[in-house]
Amino acid sequence: MFRPSSRTVRLRDILYVRFTSHFVNFPASILASISPANPLRRLARVVAYAGLRLVGHLFQPPRNPEQLRGAVWLYVVSANNYDALGFIKEGRPDAVLVAGQGKNIGRYGRLVNRLSLRRKILYYWQYPAALLGLRRLVGGRALRFFDLIFYAIGYYEVYRRALRHYRPRAVVFANDHNDDARALLLACRAEGVPTAYVQHASVSTNFPPLSFDLSLLEGQDALDKYRQCGPVHGRVALVGMPKADTFLAQRNTAPQVCRVAVACNLLDELPALADTLTYLLRELPELTFTLRPHPGDQRDFAALRQALPTLQWSDPRQENVFQFLQAHDALVAADTSTHLEATLLNVASVYYRFSPSPTLADYYGYAAHGLSEWAHSPAELTAALRRLAQHKPADLYRRAAYYNATLGTPDEGHSRALALRRLAEWLADPVAGA
Repeated sequence: MFRPSSRTVRLRDILYVRFTSHFVNFPASILASISPANPLRRLARVVAYAGLRLVGHLFQPPRNPEQLRGAVWLYVVSANNYDALGFIKEGRPDAVLVAGQGKNIGRYGRLVNRLSLRRKILYYWQYPAALLGLRRLVGGRALRFFDLIFYAIGYYEVYRRALRHYRPRAVVFANDHNDDARALLLACRAEGVPTAYVQHASVSTNFPPLSFDLSLLEGQDALDKYRQCGPVHGRVALVGMPKADTFLAQRNTAPQVCRVAVACNLLDELPALADTLTYLLRELPELTFTLRPHPGDQRDFAALRQALPTLQWSDPRQENVFQFLQAHDALVAADTSTHLEATLLNVASVYYRFSPSPTLADYYGYAAHGLSEWAHSPAELTAALRRLAQHKPADLYRRAAYYNATLGTPDEGHSRALALRRLAEWLADPVAGA
């Protein structure tokens, strides 16, 4: 009987999401952007990673402007993570923002301290055994994603070393499924460093089980979904959405929709997106449409810009999602947390899949729980927007109560203060309730 080594089990945990059926069934074009279907292209990426990252890091030691020793680390993997944890940095003088060396944090890249990954190259002797062990543990998916396994090697060991060196008071995460974040979480557990989690976006039942010492979730929806993922570890507090605080008092009061926001992400294929926008601009010339790509979307939109000159654009590197939504009356998007953020601002939310995929339909359950209206076709989408152009309800934001625990309570608009209180209480006694 095969008994995987502890190292294999740990790596399987680090790569939790990558071996799920949900991930494997991503649309082919999206999956290929993460891990190419062609094994030679995957190998080419591995070689590039080895040269640019593993070897490149040796010649670029990080120089941090802040003291990491004994601090409360706020670990970020993206600009969205930074937005989710920035309020803790503002509210606690002992908090510092950190990321892995070379990690792309978008417009905040220069503001984040870096954890050295120069020693990561020393652990690649593990790769052959890791690949073989995972092959026996998860089957053919290990070979299909041998590149993702390669990238994940060494994070755990390097981060354990960093934790022993700096001895942070605690580490706060805003991501629970990226390989580097999960590696740091497991390293914290091994080194006895307390961990906390601040939800930065809506979650799904495909996420790993909640396994932090303290989890600050936005609302009942997140807790219900995490309970479906597996046993919930540690303390949990429902604190609403801290990043929305400053915008909740500025809800949209327009009685009709005139300006329509369109948000897309990497799961939305460009040809299908272009077809939808072309249809909407033709059928609803009286409305203004603005497209906002995901902050991490590196695709070339030049052809779309040229084909649709009347389409307006939002640069996610220059304005955050709430600033974007404030300038609009309705949102059209597929699977994105922007639906929740829009509803909180009383912006009408219409769920529409540009690239239909049965495995991703209503991924966050927004339509099922009445947060968003589901338009199943271009004609239904047009009809919904035409109806909203005649009348937009003034109390749409109430639909978000299941997702945001502070809505309609004295803490509404004060989630930052509530989260900081819960965090301070936990830091004063991180063992209790863990």
